[in-house]
Amino acid sequence: MEKVRTKLQDIRNFFDEVGAEMKKTTWPTRRELVSTTVVVIVAIFILSVVVGFSDKVLSVLLRALLMRG
Repeated sequence: MEKVRTKLQDIRNFFDEVGAEMKKTTWPTRRELVSTTVVVIVAIFILSVVVGFSDKVLSVLLRALLMRG
């Protein structure tokens, strides 16, 4: 029974520490949040275009190599 009580106290201490750390956190403003979200979405779009283009080029090259052989 003592082990259970100790575990429960450990869990409670953990969540108390989490709460204390969350109070120390500086949260972004709405404007900062929106601007960084836009940056992430644009970066994902650009990366998807680059990967898509690379995939298309490599598939054409591979198909050309396989047709030759």
